Amino acid sequence: MTWPPRGELDAAGEIRRRFAAGRAANVVTSPAAIAAARAAAQAAAVAHMGAHALGAAAYAVRAVREAAVDPAIAGDDEIRWQLDAMSAAVREALRQLPALGADPSGPLGSGLLSAGVLGSTVRTIQGAIAGERESHAD
Repeated sequence: MTWPPRGELDAAGEIRRRFAAGRAANVVTSPAAIAAARAAAQAAAVAHMGAHALGAAAYAVRAVREAAVDPAIAGDDEIRWQLDAMSAAVREALRQLPALGADPSGPLGSGLLSAGVLGSTVRTIQGAIAGERESHAD
């Protein structure tokens, strides 16, 4: 039997994959391209820690905002698109994550994802998903 089985990576391999994807942010120059590369790195890290899904979403919104004539409208449109595109299973998985800043460890701690456009994006997505659960409980 080969390891890892079926081509799967262990957590350390997934972390290395994330950093390899993140290096693309060091070779591009436009703010939109940097944010897009960081979104890809966060997406690559989801397999090792699901909270990176919110990081990928936040960096994607940042990339769209950086490339737009009207950043606020473009960012809001991107968040709306992301919420509309989420499957029920993804929504439920994201609901299981701690609120941004509630747990000091991991990507949802007090690091880069908690401030500025990234933080407001994560809070908006988490709030929308939590609000759905509350409205279904009524």
